[in-house]
Amino acid sequence: MMHARRRGVRRKLQRVVRLAAVVGLLSGGLMVSGAMAGEPPAAGPPPAADPRAADDPAAGLVSRLGPARTAGSWTGPDGKTVVAVTDQEAAEEVRRAGAEAEVVRHSMERLRSATETLRSAPRVPGTAWAVDYAANSITVRADSTVSAGDWSRMSGLAEEIGGFVRMERTTGTFTTRVSGGTAVFGDRRRCTAGFNVTNGQDIFILTAGHCGPEDSTWFRDRQGDELVGTTTAASFPGDDYSLVRYEDVDVVDRTNVVDIGGGRGVQIVGAGEPAVGQRVFRSGSTTGFRSGEVTAVNATVNYPEGTVTGLIETTVCAEPGDSGGPLFSEGLALGVTSGGDGDCTTGGTTYFQPVTTAMEKLGVDLTGGPPAPGGAGNESEGGAPPAPAPPPRSVEGLGSRAVSSIVDFGNPALGAGLIGLSLTGLLGARWLVSAQERREYRNFHSASWG
Repeated sequence: MMHARRRGVRRKLQRVVRLAAVVGLLSGGLMVSGAMAGEPPAAGPPPAADPRAADDPAAGLVSRLGPARTAGSWTGPDGKTVVAVTDQEAAEEVRRAGAEAEVVRHSMERLRSATETLRSAPRVPGTAWAVDYAANSITVRADSTVSAGDWSRMSGLAEEIGGFVRMERTTGTFTTRVSGGTAVFGDRRRCTAGFNVTNGQDIFILTAGHCGPEDSTWFRDRQGDELVGTTTAASFPGDDYSLVRYEDVDVVDRTNVVDIGGGRGVQIVGAGEPAVGQRVFRSGSTTGFRSGEVTAVNATVNYPEGTVTGLIETTVCAEPGDSGGPLFSEGLALGVTSGGDGDCTTGGTTYFQPVTTAMEKLGVDLTGGPPAPGGAGNESEGGAPPAPAPPPRSVEGLGSRAVSSIVDFGNPALGAGLIGLSLTGLLGARWLVSAQERREYRNFHSASWG
């Protein structure tokens, strides 16, 4: 009942947000735009990666048993790891390893074969699919732009594959979350920075690939007076990641701190792989700090611009301008915002590019810690050697604001460029909604909240 009341309060606050936005537009006020700002480093030496990122017993079990006898794993409501298996002998092995086992009908081999069949069919923009491990099925989603003919054709293909492929209509539209109508920080685009990374020499922002192609320039202000850096590598579609090289690395520290609003930040101590059922958190320049749950991994989305594979599917909401923002949990970097449907009033599905995949392909590592698998393997010149990892923690009472750590492209919660009383109401309402998300974060990580 208490949770229901809280959800009702949040929905009311979200309606206030929308009303404030309409009033602001009607009164001719300019939309809020903030200078790019980051978080100063926490005290102490740069942290190393959390060992939990590399120690995944479920992944070891699935790898050892093989795709013919397993069908993925997820985190149950009680926090325990559940591994799907196809026979009782494999189930006993899973239980001996300390995890829970669930015997299912369809193996990972069969599920992968089904997704390959979907991928090889004629492409239909506005569709997405992912494996639902807990349901031992594949969910194919079609947004409002998919015609009745395409829906019928895909439904027929799903029936041919088997009854474990479920078709689902969504009311929104699968789009990349770029704000394309307002010239704020780039070429008529506004995105959100993700994580700081290094190739051993230069420092970069890791963000979404659809934010802009190579040679795109990014600025600290909407007028384009203060240059942040230039996109030196980008991959989209197929993947959705890019690197923005800082123009002046002397003012960039070697840590990663995610701004979550209210003068608080969460220190990132390493990178990890998401788990289905995991509680996750996101920060974005449009909607601020939000939370949700991982519902699938290795998802495929057919955006209008092209197909992107290998994505993390979540229930975290997002809106245009949140693209590229960081997804994290328990101090571990998980992904950068790619796109989805819905918004933060009605909810929806949001997809993220996994950071481990992006860093491996780009040959970079998170700054302030040891290398990720397949990364560059060296800290930038002048960086201190990694120290033992502290627990993930929040940084409170942040004072000075410089180009450092996580760069926030225009977070309205920061109040930069606030114009008009209507926008004051918009800012206040958005802050109240984000405050609820921060309270949920404190409850989830009460032991480490600063």
